[in-house]
Amino acid sequence: MELIVLFFVIAGIILATVRFKVHPVFSLTMAAIVSGLLFGLSPENITKTIGEGFGKTLSSIGLVIAFGTVIGTFLEKTGGTKVLANAILKWVGLNKSPLALNLAGLIISIPVYCDSGFVILSSLNRALSKKSGIKILVFAIALATGLYSAHVFVPPTPGPLAAAAILEADLGMVMLFGFLVAICVSLAGYFWALFIGKRLRTQEESIEAPLVSMDDGLENAPTLLNTLLPLFLPLVLIALKSVAEYPTSPLGEGLLAEVFSFLGNPIVALFIGVVLSFPMVKKNGENQIQGWVMESLKQAGAIVLITGAGGSFGAILRTLDYASLLQIDSSSGVGGLLLAFGVAAVLKTAQGSSTVSIITTAAIIAPLLGTFGLESIIHKALAVLAIGAGAMTVSHVNDSYFWVVAEFSKMDMKTALRGHTLATLFQGLVGIGVILVFFLIT
Repeated sequence: MELIVLFFVIAGIILATVRFKVHPVFSLTMAAIVSGLLFGLSPENITKTIGEGFGKTLSSIGLVIAFGTVIGTFLEKTGGTKVLANAILKWVGLNKSPLALNLAGLIISIPVYCDSGFVILSSLNRALSKKSGIKILVFAIALATGLYSAHVFVPPTPGPLAAAAILEADLGMVMLFGFLVAICVSLAGYFWALFIGKRLRTQEESIEAPLVSMDDGLENAPTLLNTLLPLFLPLVLIALKSVAEYPTSPLGEGLLAEVFSFLGNPIVALFIGVVLSFPMVKKNGENQIQGWVMESLKQAGAIVLITGAGGSFGAILRTLDYASLLQIDSSSGVGGLLLAFGVAAVLKTAQGSSTVSIITTAAIIAPLLGTFGLESIIHKALAVLAIGAGAMTVSHVNDSYFWVVAEFSKMDMKTALRGHTLATLFQGLVGIGVILVFFLIT
């Protein structure tokens, strides 16, 4: 009976989000209340559990989401994203310029939403196509798949960050393994772009448009060093914290380990990143800082509330004994990862939002980690990534990112489905494949 209730509650979330356009905060909260009542919890326990789940989830990541959003906004507004793209292009070379855009997308989408990243960098597609002689859709698909990769795997992107909090996974481990998986998935998208991009045509391929210079809009852009510091220093500090706190104590147990444990706390590390973002603003632009910060915090507020509502739903689901309900073999770690992937893929395909898919799936999977034997520090991180792999499978007409890619690349729906949607299917399968390999060798 509990499983039937869970099925209909999940279906209700999808229906409310897709059909009636209910905001995920309300659909997840309603799901938590209805689930609690149907599971037989008292009204007092339901409200207490919802409040505790909301608070526990946000206590560790609320500020992290806000700080990460601020860093992303500053990279976007100051032209830092184009600085990174140009630097990677010079490193890779014109002949491999689709790979350059793919890798630029991978790095930029760590703090910047993939939708915004594509809008910012899509103006470079035609310039590179003109210079290199490579079809423009090769660049469009390579960029889109690169941006999509880190979006579901690498914190401080909200989805994996929320899943790590709900599953109580170590953030440093999620970042380390997530970046490795994201590289593989991004390159899978690049190879797909090379294959399919040459076989597709845009709606306006024959129409001449003004050529965009690679240096347009970079007159007041920050230096490469100023761009890299707020992006990578927090990630390095968080990773070092995980190394310092690893059970074997590789950095010892003295002052050095304590310093890295403090500086690598995600709240402290991302706050350092925020401080390092301010020098990206050139002189006479100080008045913009306050406006950009306020814009970022407004954007972060909705994500924080969705994440907290997902934590509330997860807290209600944790009141069930899934082990006895499902009678699952506790040694089936591979089965657990595949289940996480499958649930996230179904939710993503049905309602379109990767973030909602990740948060909802994490709430469902969290009580099952012990049942599947996924309780070690590495296995919890891999469970987060398996959810992320499912949440990118697939991006189609109910996903706003699908339309951003299609419209800015001048693709009709059929072309976008062949180029972009099949790419995300391919990427998701590669992602879960890499994750299973990591699971088997660790």
